[in-house]
Amino acid sequence: MASRPDSPAPPDAVTLEVFRHLFQAIAEEMGAALRRASYSPNIKERRDYSCALFDARARPVAMGDHMPVHLGAMPMSVTAALDELGSLAPGDVAVLNDPFRGGTHLPDITTVQAVHDADGELLGYVAARAHHSDVGGITPGSMPLAREIVQEGLRIPPVRWIREGVEDTDLRRLILANVRTPEERAGDLDAQRAALHTGRTRLLEMARSRGTAAVRTAMADLIDYADRLLEAGIRAIPDGRWEGEDALEDDGFGTGPIPIRVRLQVDGDRATVDFTGSSPQVPGGVNAVAAITSSATRYVLRCVVEDLLGVSLPAGGGSLRCVDWVLPEASIVNARPPASVAGGNVEASQRITDALFRALAGALPDRVPALSQGTMNNTTIGGIDPRSGEPFAYYETVGGGMGGGPGGPGLSGVHVHMSNSLNTPIEALEHAYPFRVVHYSIRRGSGGAGRAPGGDGLRRDLELVGDAQVTLLTERRLAGPSGFAGGENGAPGANVLIRDGTENPLPGKVTFDARAGDIVSVRSPGGGGWGTP
Repeated sequence: MASRPDSPAPPDAVTLEVFRHLFQAIAEEMGAALRRASYSPNIKERRDYSCALFDARARPVAMGDHMPVHLGAMPMSVTAALDELGSLAPGDVAVLNDPFRGGTHLPDITTVQAVHDADGELLGYVAARAHHSDVGGITPGSMPLAREIVQEGLRIPPVRWIREGVEDTDLRRLILANVRTPEERAGDLDAQRAALHTGRTRLLEMARSRGTAAVRTAMADLIDYADRLLEAGIRAIPDGRWEGEDALEDDGFGTGPIPIRVRLQVDGDRATVDFTGSSPQVPGGVNAVAAITSSATRYVLRCVVEDLLGVSLPAGGGSLRCVDWVLPEASIVNARPPASVAGGNVEASQRITDALFRALAGALPDRVPALSQGTMNNTTIGGIDPRSGEPFAYYETVGGGMGGGPGGPGLSGVHVHMSNSLNTPIEALEHAYPFRVVHYSIRRGSGGAGRAPGGDGLRRDLELVGDAQVTLLTERRLAGPSGFAGGENGAPGANVLIRDGTENPLPGKVTFDARAGDIVSVRSPGGGGWGTP
Protein backbone atom coordinates (compact mmCIF):
# COMPACT_ATOMS: atom_id res chain seq x y z
CA MET A 1 0.00 0.00 0.00
CA ALA A 2 1.38 3.41 -0.89
CA SER A 3 2.56 5.63 1.95
CA ARG A 4 0.49 8.64 2.91
CA PRO A 5 2.16 11.96 3.74
CA ASP A 6 2.99 12.28 7.43
CA SER A 7 1.04 14.96 9.28
CA PRO A 8 1.89 16.07 12.83
CA ALA A 9 -1.59 17.54 13.39
CA PRO A 10 -3.29 15.92 16.41
CA PRO A 11 -6.24 13.72 15.52
CA ASP A 12 -9.78 14.83 16.30
CA ALA A 13 -11.98 12.82 18.66
CA VAL A 14 -13.30 10.53 15.94
CA THR A 15 -9.85 9.86 14.52
CA LEU A 16 -8.49 9.21 18.01
CA GLU A 17 -11.24 6.64 18.63
CA VAL A 18 -10.36 4.93 15.34
CA PHE A 19 -6.72 4.73 16.38
CA ARG A 20 -7.74 3.48 19.83
CA HIS A 21 -9.47 0.48 18.29
CA LEU A 22 -6.67 -0.11 15.79
CA PHE A 23 -4.08 -0.21 18.57
CA GLN A 24 -6.31 -2.45 20.68
CA ALA A 25 -6.79 -4.80 17.73
CA ILE A 26 -3.01 -5.17 17.45
CA ALA A 27 -2.72 -6.30 21.09
CA GLU A 28 -5.66 -8.68 20.72
CA GLU A 29 -4.30 -10.20 17.51
CA MET A 30 -0.94 -10.71 19.20
CA GLY A 31 -2.73 -12.68 21.91
CA ALA A 32 -4.58 -14.77 19.34
CA ALA A 33 -1.30 -15.59 17.57
CA LEU A 34 0.33 -16.58 20.87
CA ARG A 35 -2.58 -18.79 21.85
CA ARG A 36 -2.79 -20.57 18.50
CA ALA A 37 0.95 -21.24 18.29
CA SER A 38 1.50 -22.30 21.92
CA TYR A 39 2.17 -25.86 23.06
CA SER A 40 1.06 -25.92 26.69
CA PRO A 41 -2.56 -26.21 27.91
CA ASN A 42 -1.80 -23.41 30.37
CA ILE A 43 -1.45 -20.96 27.50
CA LYS A 44 -3.55 -22.55 24.77
CA GLU A 45 -6.54 -23.46 26.95
CA ARG A 46 -6.32 -21.29 30.06
CA ARG A 47 -4.97 -18.23 28.19
CA ASP A 48 -2.45 -17.40 30.89
CA TYR A 49 -0.70 -14.77 28.79
CA SER A 50 -0.82 -11.05 27.98
CA CYS A 51 0.22 -8.88 25.04
CA ALA A 52 0.65 -5.12 24.82
CA LEU A 53 1.75 -2.20 22.65
CA PHE A 54 3.92 0.66 23.92
CA ASP A 55 5.00 4.00 22.48
CA ALA A 56 8.58 5.05 21.83
CA ARG A 57 8.87 6.21 25.48
CA ALA A 58 7.78 2.75 26.70
CA ARG A 59 4.40 4.03 27.88
CA PRO A 60 1.45 1.63 27.46
CA VAL A 61 -0.78 2.42 24.50
CA ALA A 62 -2.92 -0.71 24.25
CA MET A 63 -3.20 -3.96 26.17
CA GLY A 64 -5.14 -7.05 25.20
CA ASP A 65 -8.09 -8.14 27.31
CA HIS A 66 -5.84 -10.61 29.06
CA MET A 67 -4.42 -10.89 32.61
CA PRO A 68 -4.65 -7.75 34.80
CA VAL A 69 -1.74 -8.86 36.99
CA HIS A 70 0.45 -9.11 33.88
CA LEU A 71 -0.68 -5.99 32.11
CA GLY A 72 -0.19 -3.48 34.88
CA ALA A 73 3.34 -4.77 35.45
CA MET A 74 4.48 -5.02 31.81
CA PRO A 75 5.54 -1.35 31.49
CA MET A 76 8.21 -2.06 34.11
CA SER A 77 9.45 -5.01 32.04
CA VAL A 78 9.87 -2.86 28.93
CA THR A 79 11.57 -0.12 30.95
CA ALA A 80 13.89 -2.65 32.64
CA ALA A 81 14.90 -4.14 29.28
CA LEU A 82 15.77 -0.70 27.91
CA ASP A 83 17.58 0.36 31.08
CA GLU A 84 19.80 -2.73 31.07
CA LEU A 85 20.33 -3.17 27.33
CA GLY A 86 20.45 0.50 26.36
CA SER A 87 18.30 0.10 23.27
CA LEU A 88 16.84 -2.53 21.00
CA ALA A 89 18.00 -2.42 17.38
CA PRO A 90 15.73 -3.53 14.52
CA GLY A 91 15.33 -7.30 14.79
CA ASP A 92 16.37 -7.46 18.46
CA VAL A 93 14.18 -9.31 20.98
CA ALA A 94 14.79 -9.06 24.72
CA VAL A 95 13.68 -11.75 27.14
CA LEU A 96 13.39 -11.57 30.95
CA ASN A 97 11.57 -12.98 33.94
CA ASP A 98 13.53 -11.49 36.87
CA PRO A 99 10.95 -10.15 39.35
CA PHE A 100 13.44 -7.59 40.60
CA ARG A 101 13.99 -6.24 37.09
CA GLY A 102 10.47 -5.66 35.85
CA GLY A 103 9.12 -9.21 36.12
CA THR A 104 6.43 -10.61 38.40
CA HIS A 105 7.39 -14.19 39.27
CA LEU A 106 9.71 -16.58 37.47
CA PRO A 107 7.15 -18.58 35.43
CA ASP A 108 6.07 -15.34 33.70
CA ILE A 109 8.55 -14.90 30.85
CA THR A 110 8.34 -11.60 28.96
CA THR A 111 9.61 -10.90 25.45
CA VAL A 112 10.03 -7.36 24.09
CA GLN A 113 10.74 -6.09 20.57
CA ALA A 114 11.23 -2.57 19.21
CA VAL A 115 9.36 -1.56 16.05
CA HIS A 116 11.13 0.74 13.57
CA ASP A 117 9.59 2.11 10.37
CA ALA A 118 11.17 1.92 6.92
CA ASP A 119 13.31 5.00 7.68
CA GLY A 120 14.60 3.51 10.91
CA GLU A 121 12.45 5.73 13.14
CA LEU A 122 11.31 4.11 16.37
CA LEU A 123 7.54 3.65 16.42
CA GLY A 124 7.22 1.84 19.73
CA TYR A 125 7.51 -1.58 21.34
CA VAL A 126 5.50 -4.79 21.37
CA ALA A 127 5.64 -7.18 24.33
CA ALA A 128 4.27 -10.64 25.10
CA ARG A 129 4.23 -12.29 28.51
CA ALA A 130 3.29 -15.93 29.11
CA HIS A 131 3.14 -18.11 32.21
CA HIS A 132 5.34 -21.15 31.51
CA SER A 133 4.18 -24.14 33.51
CA ASP A 134 7.75 -24.98 34.55
CA VAL A 135 10.96 -22.95 34.73
CA GLY A 136 12.91 -25.24 37.05
CA GLY A 137 13.19 -24.85 40.81
CA ILE A 138 12.71 -27.32 43.63
CA THR A 139 9.22 -28.52 42.66
CA PRO A 140 7.48 -29.20 39.34
CA GLY A 141 5.50 -26.19 38.18
CA SER A 142 7.96 -23.69 39.70
CA MET A 143 5.50 -22.45 42.35
CA PRO A 144 7.22 -24.00 45.39
CA LEU A 145 7.17 -23.26 49.07
CA ALA A 146 10.59 -21.63 48.99
CA ARG A 147 12.62 -19.40 51.28
CA GLU A 148 14.60 -17.62 48.56
CA ILE A 149 14.20 -16.95 44.88
CA VAL A 150 17.00 -19.26 43.74
CA GLN A 151 14.81 -22.18 44.85
CA GLU A 152 11.96 -21.05 42.62
CA GLY A 153 13.54 -21.58 39.23
CA LEU A 154 15.66 -20.09 36.48
CA ARG A 155 16.06 -16.31 36.83
CA ILE A 156 16.58 -14.44 33.55
CA PRO A 157 17.69 -10.80 33.68
CA PRO A 158 16.92 -8.66 30.61
CA VAL A 159 19.10 -10.15 27.85
CA ARG A 160 19.03 -10.20 24.06
CA TRP A 161 17.49 -13.46 22.90
CA ILE A 162 17.50 -12.42 19.25
CA ARG A 163 20.03 -9.95 17.86
CA GLU A 164 19.18 -8.29 14.54
CA GLY A 165 16.99 -11.24 13.61
CA VAL A 166 19.46 -13.97 14.62
CA GLU A 167 18.59 -16.12 17.63
CA ASP A 168 21.17 -16.69 20.35
CA THR A 169 20.94 -20.48 20.31
CA ASP A 170 23.28 -20.78 23.30
CA LEU A 171 20.82 -18.78 25.41
CA ARG A 172 17.97 -20.97 24.20
CA ARG A 173 19.90 -24.13 25.11
CA LEU A 174 20.70 -22.69 28.53
CA ILE A 175 17.03 -21.97 29.28
CA LEU A 176 15.80 -25.34 28.05
CA ALA A 177 18.48 -27.21 30.01
CA ASN A 178 17.05 -25.84 33.26
CA VAL A 179 13.39 -26.82 32.89
CA ARG A 180 11.54 -30.13 33.27
CA THR A 181 9.58 -29.89 30.02
CA PRO A 182 11.97 -28.43 27.42
CA GLU A 183 9.92 -29.29 24.33
CA GLU A 184 6.86 -27.54 25.71
CA ARG A 185 8.91 -24.53 26.81
CA ALA A 186 10.54 -24.25 23.40
CA GLY A 187 7.14 -24.27 21.72
CA ASP A 188 5.75 -21.61 24.03
CA LEU A 189 8.80 -19.36 23.58
CA ASP A 190 8.45 -19.64 19.82
CA ALA A 191 4.76 -18.75 20.19
CA GLN A 192 5.77 -15.57 22.02
CA ARG A 193 8.12 -14.76 19.18
CA ALA A 194 5.22 -15.24 16.76
CA ALA A 195 3.11 -12.84 18.80
CA LEU A 196 5.81 -10.17 18.56
CA HIS A 197 6.05 -10.69 14.81
CA THR A 198 2.29 -10.22 14.51
CA GLY A 199 2.34 -6.99 16.54
CA ARG A 200 5.29 -5.56 14.65
CA THR A 201 3.73 -6.41 11.27
CA ARG A 202 0.42 -4.76 12.11
CA LEU A 203 2.02 -1.61 13.53
CA LEU A 204 4.18 -1.20 10.42
CA GLU A 205 1.12 -1.64 8.22
CA MET A 206 -0.58 1.13 10.17
CA ALA A 207 2.43 3.42 9.80
CA ARG A 208 2.57 2.82 6.05
CA SER A 209 -1.13 3.50 5.53
CA ARG A 210 -1.56 6.44 7.92
CA GLY A 211 1.93 7.88 8.31
CA THR A 212 4.49 7.47 11.06
CA ALA A 213 3.91 10.94 12.51
CA ALA A 214 0.15 10.39 12.67
CA VAL A 215 0.62 7.07 14.48
CA ARG A 216 3.07 8.56 16.99
CA THR A 217 0.77 11.54 17.58
CA ALA A 218 -2.21 9.27 18.12
CA MET A 219 -0.23 7.23 20.65
CA ALA A 220 0.69 10.35 22.64
CA ASP A 221 -2.84 11.76 22.48
CA LEU A 222 -4.38 8.46 23.55
CA ILE A 223 -2.10 8.26 26.58
CA ASP A 224 -2.92 11.87 27.46
CA TYR A 225 -6.63 11.17 27.07
CA ALA A 226 -6.40 8.19 29.42
CA ASP A 227 -4.52 10.31 31.96
CA ARG A 228 -7.16 13.07 31.78
CA LEU A 229 -9.93 10.50 32.31
CA LEU A 230 -8.10 9.11 35.32
CA GLU A 231 -7.67 12.60 36.76
CA ALA A 232 -11.39 13.27 36.28
CA GLY A 233 -12.20 9.99 38.00
CA ILE A 234 -9.99 10.79 40.97
CA ARG A 235 -11.69 14.20 41.27
CA ALA A 236 -14.96 12.29 41.65
CA ILE A 237 -13.60 10.51 44.75
CA PRO A 238 -14.17 12.59 47.89
CA ASP A 239 -11.03 14.34 49.09
CA GLY A 240 -9.55 12.87 52.22
CA ARG A 241 -7.47 10.06 53.61
CA TRP A 242 -9.04 6.66 53.16
CA GLU A 243 -7.52 3.63 54.85
CA GLY A 244 -7.84 -0.08 54.25
CA GLU A 245 -6.24 -3.21 55.65
CA ASP A 246 -6.33 -6.91 54.98
CA ALA A 247 -3.91 -9.78 55.61
CA LEU A 248 -2.47 -12.86 54.00
CA GLU A 249 -3.09 -15.87 56.22
CA ASP A 250 0.45 -17.25 56.24
CA ASP A 251 3.58 -17.76 54.13
CA GLY A 252 3.75 -21.55 54.42
CA PHE A 253 6.57 -21.39 56.98
CA GLY A 254 4.68 -20.27 60.08
CA THR A 255 4.65 -16.52 59.52
CA GLY A 256 1.18 -15.02 59.63
CA PRO A 257 -1.11 -13.26 59.52
CA ILE A 258 0.76 -10.88 57.21
CA PRO A 259 -0.89 -7.44 57.15
CA ILE A 260 -1.16 -5.25 54.08
CA ARG A 261 -2.12 -1.67 54.95
CA VAL A 262 -2.86 1.15 52.53
CA ARG A 263 -3.69 4.84 52.91
CA LEU A 264 -5.25 6.50 49.88
CA GLN A 265 -4.84 10.27 50.05
CA VAL A 266 -7.05 12.08 47.54
CA ASP A 267 -6.46 15.77 46.84
CA GLY A 268 -8.39 17.05 43.84
CA ASP A 269 -7.18 15.17 40.79
CA ARG A 270 -4.15 13.61 42.49
CA ALA A 271 -3.87 10.49 44.62
CA THR A 272 -1.12 9.10 46.82
CA VAL A 273 -1.19 5.38 47.52
CA ASP A 274 0.85 4.74 50.66
CA PHE A 275 1.55 1.19 51.87
CA THR A 276 3.50 2.26 54.97
CA GLY A 277 2.70 -0.09 57.85
CA SER A 278 2.51 -3.20 55.70
CA SER A 279 4.46 -6.24 56.84
CA PRO A 280 8.18 -6.58 56.12
CA GLN A 281 8.94 -9.25 53.53
CA VAL A 282 8.58 -12.76 54.89
CA PRO A 283 10.51 -16.03 54.45
CA GLY A 284 7.83 -17.76 52.33
CA GLY A 285 7.06 -16.87 48.74
CA VAL A 286 4.03 -14.59 49.14
CA ASN A 287 6.12 -11.44 48.77
CA ALA A 288 5.09 -9.03 46.02
CA VAL A 289 7.58 -6.96 44.04
CA ALA A 290 6.87 -3.33 43.16
CA ALA A 291 5.58 -4.27 39.70
CA ILE A 292 2.81 -6.36 41.29
CA THR A 293 1.74 -3.59 43.67
CA SER A 294 1.72 -1.10 40.81
CA SER A 295 -0.35 -3.51 38.75
CA ALA A 296 -2.95 -4.06 41.47
CA THR A 297 -3.24 -0.32 42.10
CA ARG A 298 -3.67 0.41 38.40
CA TYR A 299 -6.39 -2.23 38.20
CA VAL A 300 -8.40 -0.99 41.19
CA LEU A 301 -8.22 2.65 40.14
CA ARG A 302 -9.33 1.73 36.66
CA CYS A 303 -12.33 -0.21 37.99
CA VAL A 304 -13.43 2.68 40.20
CA VAL A 305 -12.81 5.43 37.66
CA GLU A 306 -14.71 3.65 34.89
CA ASP A 307 -17.63 3.10 37.26
CA LEU A 308 -17.65 6.74 38.41
CA LEU A 309 -17.37 8.24 34.93
CA GLY A 310 -19.43 5.68 33.06
CA VAL A 311 -16.81 5.46 30.32
CA SER A 312 -14.12 2.96 29.43
CA LEU A 313 -10.49 4.01 29.74
CA PRO A 314 -8.26 3.32 26.75
CA ALA A 315 -6.80 -0.13 27.18
CA GLY A 316 -3.31 1.19 27.92
CA GLY A 317 -4.60 2.91 31.03
CA GLY A 318 -2.35 5.94 30.62
CA SER A 319 0.88 6.82 32.39
CA LEU A 320 -0.69 7.28 35.85
CA ARG A 321 0.96 10.69 36.07
CA CYS A 322 -1.56 11.73 38.73
CA VAL A 323 -0.72 8.87 41.11
CA ASP A 324 2.17 8.71 43.58
CA TRP A 325 3.24 5.54 45.36
CA VAL A 326 4.89 5.04 48.73
CA LEU A 327 6.24 1.48 48.89
CA PRO A 328 8.34 0.57 51.95
CA GLU A 329 11.60 -1.15 50.96
CA ALA A 330 11.94 -4.88 51.67
CA SER A 331 8.25 -5.17 52.49
CA ILE A 332 5.46 -7.54 51.48
CA VAL A 333 4.53 -5.01 48.74
CA ASN A 334 8.08 -4.18 47.59
CA ALA A 335 10.23 -7.24 48.15
CA ARG A 336 13.96 -7.17 47.57
CA PRO A 337 16.41 -10.01 46.80
CA PRO A 338 16.78 -12.76 47.83
CA ALA A 339 13.07 -12.91 48.74
CA SER A 340 10.95 -15.70 47.30
CA VAL A 341 8.09 -14.24 45.29
CA ALA A 342 6.21 -17.02 43.45
CA GLY A 343 3.03 -16.35 45.42
CA GLY A 344 3.32 -12.58 45.38
CA ASN A 345 2.07 -12.48 41.82
CA VAL A 346 -0.93 -14.72 42.47
CA GLU A 347 -1.85 -14.32 46.16
CA ALA A 348 -0.42 -11.04 47.49
CA SER A 349 -1.74 -9.27 44.38
CA GLN A 350 -5.26 -10.35 45.34
CA ARG A 351 -4.82 -9.16 48.91
CA ILE A 352 -3.41 -5.79 47.80
CA THR A 353 -6.53 -5.45 45.66
CA ASP A 354 -8.71 -6.27 48.67
CA ALA A 355 -6.95 -3.69 50.86
CA LEU A 356 -7.43 -1.02 48.20
CA PHE A 357 -11.13 -1.84 47.83
CA ARG A 358 -11.50 -1.66 51.62
CA ALA A 359 -9.99 1.84 51.54
CA LEU A 360 -12.25 2.96 48.69
CA ALA A 361 -15.31 1.53 50.43
CA GLY A 362 -14.90 4.29 53.01
CA ALA A 363 -14.90 6.94 50.32
CA LEU A 364 -17.51 5.36 48.04
CA PRO A 365 -19.71 3.08 50.18
CA ASP A 366 -22.40 2.85 47.51
CA ARG A 367 -19.98 1.98 44.72
CA VAL A 368 -17.53 -0.64 45.96
CA PRO A 369 -18.47 -4.36 45.90
CA ALA A 370 -17.83 -6.90 48.63
CA LEU A 371 -14.60 -8.86 48.54
CA SER A 372 -14.26 -11.68 46.04
CA GLN A 373 -12.59 -15.04 46.69
CA GLY A 374 -9.20 -13.34 47.14
CA THR A 375 -7.04 -16.24 45.94
CA MET A 376 -6.08 -17.98 42.72
CA ASN A 377 -6.07 -21.46 44.34
CA ASN A 378 -2.79 -22.35 42.64
CA THR A 379 -2.42 -26.06 41.94
CA THR A 380 0.81 -27.54 40.56
CA ILE A 381 1.41 -31.23 39.99
CA GLY A 382 4.41 -32.86 38.34
CA GLY A 383 6.29 -36.08 37.92
CA ILE A 384 6.70 -38.78 35.27
CA ASP A 385 3.68 -39.45 33.10
CA PRO A 386 3.16 -43.25 33.29
CA ARG A 387 1.55 -43.18 29.84
CA SER A 388 4.68 -41.86 28.08
CA GLY A 389 7.55 -42.14 30.56
CA GLU A 390 8.20 -38.39 30.05
CA PRO A 391 8.22 -35.60 32.67
CA PHE A 392 5.14 -33.44 32.99
CA ALA A 393 4.33 -30.25 34.88
CA TYR A 394 0.76 -29.08 35.36
CA TYR A 395 -0.26 -25.67 36.65
CA GLU A 396 -3.72 -24.23 37.06
CA THR A 397 -5.60 -21.59 38.97
CA VAL A 398 -9.17 -22.31 40.06
CA GLY A 399 -12.08 -19.89 39.92
CA GLY A 400 -14.27 -19.03 42.86
CA GLY A 401 -16.94 -16.61 44.05
CA MET A 402 -17.14 -12.97 43.04
CA GLY A 403 -18.31 -10.49 45.64
CA GLY A 404 -21.79 -9.08 45.35
CA GLY A 405 -22.08 -5.35 44.77
CA PRO A 406 -24.33 -2.39 44.04
CA GLY A 407 -24.74 -3.70 40.51
CA GLY A 408 -26.08 -7.08 41.57
CA PRO A 409 -25.08 -10.55 42.78
CA GLY A 410 -21.57 -11.88 42.33
CA LEU A 411 -20.84 -14.48 39.69
CA SER A 412 -20.06 -18.07 40.68
CA GLY A 413 -17.04 -20.11 39.66
CA VAL A 414 -15.07 -17.36 37.94
CA HIS A 415 -11.56 -15.94 38.04
CA VAL A 416 -11.67 -12.50 39.59
CA HIS A 417 -9.64 -9.31 39.86
CA MET A 418 -5.97 -9.95 39.10
CA SER A 419 -6.69 -13.24 37.34
CA ASN A 420 -8.61 -13.39 34.06
CA SER A 421 -7.79 -16.91 32.91
CA LEU A 422 -10.10 -19.77 32.03
CA ASN A 423 -10.21 -23.31 33.38
CA THR A 424 -8.54 -26.14 31.49
CA PRO A 425 -11.40 -28.07 29.86
CA ILE A 426 -11.72 -31.59 31.24
CA GLU A 427 -11.07 -33.19 27.85
CA ALA A 428 -7.89 -31.19 27.31
CA LEU A 429 -6.69 -31.76 30.86
CA GLU A 430 -7.14 -35.54 30.82
CA HIS A 431 -5.52 -35.74 27.38
CA ALA A 432 -2.43 -33.75 28.39
CA TYR A 433 -1.88 -35.04 31.94
CA PRO A 434 -2.17 -38.33 33.87
CA PHE A 435 -5.30 -37.23 35.77
CA ARG A 436 -8.98 -37.99 35.89
CA VAL A 437 -11.45 -35.30 36.86
CA VAL A 438 -13.78 -37.14 39.23
CA HIS A 439 -15.70 -34.19 40.64
CA TYR A 440 -16.31 -30.68 39.31
CA SER A 441 -19.16 -28.58 40.66
CA ILE A 442 -20.33 -25.29 42.13
CA ARG A 443 -20.10 -25.15 45.94
CA ARG A 444 -23.71 -24.18 46.44
CA GLY A 445 -24.29 -21.82 49.36
CA SER A 446 -20.64 -20.79 49.75
CA GLY A 447 -21.34 -17.18 48.68
CA GLY A 448 -22.17 -14.72 51.46
CA ALA A 449 -25.79 -13.70 51.91
CA GLY A 450 -26.79 -10.13 51.11
CA ARG A 451 -29.13 -7.94 49.15
CA ALA A 452 -26.65 -8.80 46.39
CA PRO A 453 -25.29 -12.20 47.47
CA GLY A 454 -21.76 -13.29 46.76
CA GLY A 455 -21.05 -15.85 44.06
CA ASP A 456 -20.31 -19.46 44.97
CA GLY A 457 -16.95 -21.18 44.82
CA LEU A 458 -15.97 -24.36 42.99
CA ARG A 459 -14.94 -27.89 43.90
CA ARG A 460 -12.55 -29.68 41.56
CA ASP A 461 -11.16 -33.16 42.33
CA LEU A 462 -8.24 -34.61 40.37
CA GLU A 463 -7.48 -38.34 40.67
CA LEU A 464 -3.81 -39.08 39.94
CA VAL A 465 -3.08 -41.91 37.53
CA GLY A 466 0.56 -42.10 38.68
CA ASP A 467 2.78 -40.96 41.57
CA ALA A 468 3.44 -37.20 41.57
CA GLN A 469 4.53 -34.24 43.66
CA VAL A 470 1.79 -31.75 44.50
CA THR A 471 2.07 -28.12 45.61
CA LEU A 472 -0.91 -26.03 46.66
CA LEU A 473 -0.55 -22.27 47.13
CA THR A 474 -3.88 -20.90 48.32
CA GLU A 475 -5.48 -18.30 50.60
CA ARG A 476 -8.81 -17.67 52.33
CA ARG A 477 -8.69 -21.10 53.98
CA LEU A 478 -9.11 -19.80 57.54
CA ALA A 479 -11.72 -17.09 56.98
CA GLY A 480 -13.82 -16.21 53.96
CA PRO A 481 -13.95 -12.93 52.04
CA SER A 482 -15.69 -10.08 53.82
CA GLY A 483 -19.13 -8.81 52.98
CA PHE A 484 -19.77 -5.06 52.68
CA ALA A 485 -22.65 -2.77 53.65
CA GLY A 486 -24.20 -5.38 55.93
CA GLY A 487 -23.62 -8.37 53.68
CA GLU A 488 -22.29 -11.62 55.11
CA ASN A 489 -18.87 -13.13 54.53
CA GLY A 490 -18.29 -15.78 51.92
CA ALA A 491 -17.34 -19.30 53.03
CA PRO A 492 -13.60 -20.08 53.22
CA GLY A 493 -12.05 -22.55 50.84
CA ALA A 494 -10.50 -25.92 51.68
CA ASN A 495 -7.81 -28.25 50.37
CA VAL A 496 -8.33 -31.97 50.87
CA LEU A 497 -6.37 -35.12 50.04
CA ILE A 498 -8.70 -38.08 49.55
CA ARG A 499 -6.76 -41.32 50.01
CA ASP A 500 -8.43 -44.71 50.18
CA GLY A 501 -11.79 -43.00 50.54
CA THR A 502 -10.74 -40.93 53.57
CA GLU A 503 -10.68 -37.12 53.46
CA ASN A 504 -7.50 -35.62 54.94
CA PRO A 505 -7.50 -31.82 55.38
CA LEU A 506 -4.48 -29.98 53.96
CA PRO A 507 -3.03 -26.57 54.84
CA GLY A 508 -3.46 -23.62 52.52
CA LYS A 509 0.15 -23.89 51.42
CA VAL A 510 1.69 -27.32 51.18
CA THR A 511 3.95 -29.59 49.12
CA PHE A 512 3.58 -33.36 49.40
CA ASP A 513 4.26 -36.58 47.54
CA ALA A 514 1.07 -38.16 46.24
CA ARG A 515 0.60 -41.66 44.90
CA ALA A 516 -1.48 -43.19 42.15
CA GLY A 517 -5.14 -43.24 43.11
CA ASP A 518 -4.94 -40.21 45.40
CA ILE A 519 -7.51 -37.46 44.80
CA VAL A 520 -6.51 -33.82 45.21
CA SER A 521 -9.62 -31.78 46.02
CA VAL A 522 -9.48 -27.97 45.75
CA ARG A 523 -12.55 -26.18 47.10
CA SER A 524 -12.49 -22.46 46.45
CA PRO A 525 -14.03 -19.69 48.59
CA GLY A 526 -17.32 -17.96 47.90
CA GLY A 527 -17.57 -14.19 47.50
CA GLY A 528 -18.81 -11.79 50.15
CA GLY A 529 -22.38 -10.51 50.11
CA TRP A 530 -23.28 -6.83 49.67
CA GLY A 531 -26.09 -5.10 51.54
CA THR A 532 -28.20 -6.33 54.41
CA PRO A 533 -29.88 -9.63 53.44
